[in-house]
Amino acid sequence: MTSDSVNISDVAMPAAFFGHGNPMNALDVNRYTTAWSAFGEAAPRPRVILVISAHWYINATAVTAMPRPRTIHDFYGFPQALFEVQYPAPGLPELAAEVSDVVHPTRVGADVDSWGIDHGTWSVLVHAFPDASIPVVQLSINAAKPLDYHLELGAKLAPLRERGVLIIASGNVVHNLRGMDWKLTDDGYDWAQRFDEDAKARMLTDPTEFATLDAHGDFSRAAPTPDHFIPALYLAGLAGATAAPDTKVLVDGYAYGSLSMTAYTLGLTCPESPGGAGSPEPPTDTPPDASNI
Repeated sequence: MTSDSVNISDVAMPAAFFGHGNPMNALDVNRYTTAWSAFGEAAPRPRVILVISAHWYINATAVTAMPRPRTIHDFYGFPQALFEVQYPAPGLPELAAEVSDVVHPTRVGADVDSWGIDHGTWSVLVHAFPDASIPVVQLSINAAKPLDYHLELGAKLAPLRERGVLIIASGNVVHNLRGMDWKLTDDGYDWAQRFDEDAKARMLTDPTEFATLDAHGDFSRAAPTPDHFIPALYLAGLAGATAAPDTKVLVDGYAYGSLSMTAYTLGLTCPESPGGAGSPEPPTDTPPDASNI
């Protein structure tokens, strides 16, 4: 499918980055999940949702291209109720060609059978779009590429917003599993807050500079592995490709000391998120760094 065969919308779809945090958020109602629900209610209904999740981190750039993606439970040590969650959204195999078209000459593979919808995606979508009727496609994070590659790829995806594609990135700007304390459900260490605030300043004022955060003094602690940080680069790239970037904080806060839960929207104003409880304390004895959150 080429751009000539795709219906063009008069209004660009919004985009967003969600700090998804603990997968138990899928079963919880708190100020983060309430904000995710508000986003889904405020957004126009898309033709398809394209998600860049921290949990599809491979040595390739690919999109899911199966008609019925499976729900993946890619975590450990959580209650059975979480493993029973299903998000039976259809796929949209033809979107693979559209993505390949708009990012050319970047090579994008089509995954027809290996991945699906992982918890970085469904733990948010069960709140934002609970009926699971909108097609969902995931775009992998290419672990072999530098940060600038992801920022630039995000910018290349911008034309899809005018074709009914809602682009969502899901990770955590600050994500250090070894530093987590399960009991700090609503608090962040000073270095985590410092990094998140500096990241916020760039996302809201000059998103094209977001990739330079790797030079920040707290980057090595905030993102000891870059998988959860990189999704934010896709929203920054989309914002940078917009004539008048309109990024806003949807909700923010911290969890377990070393996670930031900040979420951003692009091109959408949502109701202010109410206060209330922060992230849930997992009913598990699994060490945080062995949970794959």
